Amino acid sequence: MSDVASWIRHGVEMRRPLLVKEALSLSDKVVIVGGGLSGMCCAYRIAQKSPHVEIVLVEKSERLGGVISTWSEGEWICDLAVNATRAHPAFWRLVEDLNLSKQFNPSQPRAKSRWVLLGEKRHRLSALSLFKIGPIRLLKAIIKARNGGASVAELLPHKQIADALTLGIVNNTSENVDADFLMPSMTQFGPPPPIKGSSLKKQIKATYPLFTPEKGAVASFDGGMESLVVALQSQLESLENVTVITGQTVESPQSIASEFEVPLESVLWTAPVVEKGRNLTHLSVFAVGFRDIDVADVRYGYGTLIPDASIPISGILHESDLHHSKRAPEGHRLFRIMVPHNRWDGDENLIRKSIERLLSHKEPALFRNLGIQTIPSYPPGYMQEISQKATDCNYLGWGMSGVSVTHVVDEAERVAELF
Repeated sequence: MSDVASWIRHGVEMRRPLLVKEALSLSDKVVIVGGGLSGMCCAYRIAQKSPHVEIVLVEKSERLGGVISTWSEGEWICDLAVNATRAHPAFWRLVEDLNLSKQFNPSQPRAKSRWVLLGEKRHRLSALSLFKIGPIRLLKAIIKARNGGASVAELLPHKQIADALTLGIVNNTSENVDADFLMPSMTQFGPPPPIKGSSLKKQIKATYPLFTPEKGAVASFDGGMESLVVALQSQLESLENVTVITGQTVESPQSIASEFEVPLESVLWTAPVVEKGRNLTHLSVFAVGFRDIDVADVRYGYGTLIPDASIPISGILHESDLHHSKRAPEGHRLFRIMVPHNRWDGDENLIRKSIERLLSHKEPALFRNLGIQTIPSYPPGYMQEISQKATDCNYLGWGMSGVSVTHVVDEAERVAELF
């Protein structure tokens, strides 16, 4: 699918490989392994498109949603992983289909600014950041990276800005992250659009079923991202051709194919994929709240990325600044703190000291360790490798060709269109 209509529907996602076998579309029974957002969306979209297809969704834990989780305590609300979505019509379509439009709202206009801590100063990311990198230097790097297999460090030749970007998305430094994976449009990975980019953007913009997003804005759910999981689960449980099984560990695609008596081509693997030579990184998430008066010097915005490895914190997200709905009690602000384990020995006093330095010397009104996130690595050359890889079944989800919620939601639509 590389026609204009497909590009208008899916946008830059068309550049990413779809690791799905043609024979999947002939299946009268599909088994989906992994009940995270990807698996849930695939089950929902296929069931919606093809009511005659029997779908079994298998999840090893006792809950659906995977990494999507929202913590709350009193009036404090904080997402543990994804907290918002960038603009993409596929996500807007899902929100509309799940009747969540009243709970889904654009971010606060005052929270658009993002910063990178460079030394002791916060640098606001903008078009002027090009001058930090050097426009000519950047252009040369982009042209070279289009040969394929480059790292983000090679694509963006400014170590601190490049590291801030990759740490904020995949919890890894830029020399260890594939540029084709993170920025396929810049590296021109995958097939090009069949029409000019400006014309394509204009036509895509006209397809949003809900509010048209403003440039630079994101959108989120009033009750946190778990609202999406709850709505999806409710829909799946109401569909006659969908069976959801939780608490079941799956050893391999072959074992699940045998158990449910389907060919491997009918197995859709959306669970994490751990392969030899592919590392996992770990990140602890903290929720920290302050009285407004105690963080009066902290500017309103999206958050600050911190590439300095001597500081245990890699990022501070301004949760209560960003969202349309309240995330903190009246007169307070909530911050989500990201702590990579390769920077931190587990001593929470070190986190408190960093918070004093970066946010406020005052005692926080809230300090909670919310848990650990595990993130796969995407080393340079990763996208080239998987796009040429022969697979035994179908592979989708966070661990394969994209980490954003827009990617997994749109990918589910692309799969359903095959039926």
